[in-house]
Amino acid sequence: MMKRIWVLASLSVLVASGNALAGNPAAGQAKSKTCAACHGADGNGVTADFPRLAGQHADYLVKAMKDYKSGARKNAIMAPQAANLALRDIEDLAAFYSRQQGLTQKY
Repeated sequence: MMKRIWVLASLSVLVASGNALAGNPAAGQAKSKTCAACHGADGNGVTADFPRLAGQHADYLVKAMKDYKSGARKNAIMAPQAANLALRDIEDLAAFYSRQQGLTQKY
């Protein structure tokens, strides 16, 4: 009985936090090396030509990457970048970038 209560309490905390089964930001940072060439090390981009990833909602980033991967969203640069990413990679990257401070700087 105690074990059941503990499991239910743990699941409640995960659901309430909104991050149940979310990606790992540390793993996402390690996987972001390729992304950094265009989007910057922290996701704030190196020029205005590349969108800011820092501070975006994780679910938005996951959807965008899934859409690039499936072809639902078209971009000649992003399609091959997303093609080889597993769902876990996408979730990890989204977790990392969503936790970065987005800058509002003008280029």
